[in-house]
Amino acid sequence: MTCFPTSQRSWIHAAVAGVVLAGSVSLLAKPEDLGLEAERMQRLDRVIETTIEDGRLAGTVLYVVRDGKPLVRTYGMFDVEAGTPMREDAILRIASMSKAITSVAVMMLYEEGRFRLNDPVSRYLPAFSRQIVAVAPPAGSPPGTPYGTEPAKRPITIRHLLTHMAGLTYGDGPAAAEYEAAGLGGWYFADKDETIGEVIDRLATLPLHGHPGESWQYGYATDVLGRFVEVVSGMPLDRFLEERIYRPLGMIDTCFFLPPEKADRLAPVYGYEGGKLVKNETSTTTDYIHGPRKCFSGGAGILSTAHDYGRFLQMLLNGGELDGVRILSPKTVELMHANHAGDKYRRDTDAFGLGFWVIHDLGFYGELGSEGAYGWGSAYYPQYLIDPKERMVAMLLTQLRPSGGLDLNQRFKVLLYQALDE
Repeated sequence: MTCFPTSQRSWIHAAVAGVVLAGSVSLLAKPEDLGLEAERMQRLDRVIETTIEDGRLAGTVLYVVRDGKPLVRTYGMFDVEAGTPMREDAILRIASMSKAITSVAVMMLYEEGRFRLNDPVSRYLPAFSRQIVAVAPPAGSPPGTPYGTEPAKRPITIRHLLTHMAGLTYGDGPAAAEYEAAGLGGWYFADKDETIGEVIDRLATLPLHGHPGESWQYGYATDVLGRFVEVVSGMPLDRFLEERIYRPLGMIDTCFFLPPEKADRLAPVYGYEGGKLVKNETSTTTDYIHGPRKCFSGGAGILSTAHDYGRFLQMLLNGGELDGVRILSPKTVELMHANHAGDKYRRDTDAFGLGFWVIHDLGFYGELGSEGAYGWGSAYYPQYLIDPKERMVAMLLTQLRPSGGLDLNQRFKVLLYQALDE
């Protein structure tokens, strides 16, 4: 399954007409309608515009919804060389923002009583039945000293996977060379001419890089969950997501691989290299159109738009429901943004839930925000947040890889919060 073809868009737009952001047709609020001071919002505008003028960014989409009222702004260029302005309906590679979608799919099956979160994943994916952990050689060992192994102290559970405490990295660790040899060095799966089931079975033969439950390690956990969804539901992951999440929420442009007819809306990927922006990937070269179209990465493989992903985030903000369609129960959403990592996650924030960071202690976070807010980002630079206290979702969406150290995707949050006047 792929994104809805253009021929199906009209009836879907009619069904979600409350917040439709397709092409030049938008039902948008003014900043003051969202409780944002227009003059203070200009600070955010100026920072984004200056970043673009300085040649650090091609263009971006700012998406904010508060109390159900959408504010969407585009800046700069969709395609610098072609002179095409940034468009609201740009289709973007969202990479690790895929993790929230796959995590919701897992929790939908959880609500159906298919498993418990503390079940071992090996009960459903037998390839994980015998896990070993790679142990680095002692400090001071001669170069080239091989790593050792030891049996995992406990099995990987579904909750370990949802919280990135399963001992799975993106191949980095003592057994990095073995991962690389197995074709598992990094998060990018769009070029793989094999199914996600084949990839995960091979992953299960490799050593873990930590004992499950003992440390927070970012990596292939959500890709394992994508395969888990397939096995438990009896459906390919792309079909499950389309039938159970995308269609009900009216997410018409969200998919793993793009129909060629939508190629003109796939944003080019720029990178800041050697002091200038360089176009690194276009619709004519991307694996998301021209690759094998075979491996469904629930951890980092989904394409989406501001409109589509915004509806998904709004569903979570609403406690699992949007426009009369319930995806999850309020209690399940509450569980998802509780702290499941104890004191083991100390990165963006001080807490981690079932698929995203959570602000548990605003003082630890040390920036403008709200306790209880949660979110994540993407290797291609976008960031999102969901703030139940402020009844708000927000995203800054672009395609920038590498970023050259630019932190606009974090600063935009500060500039947005400082504009709130109620």
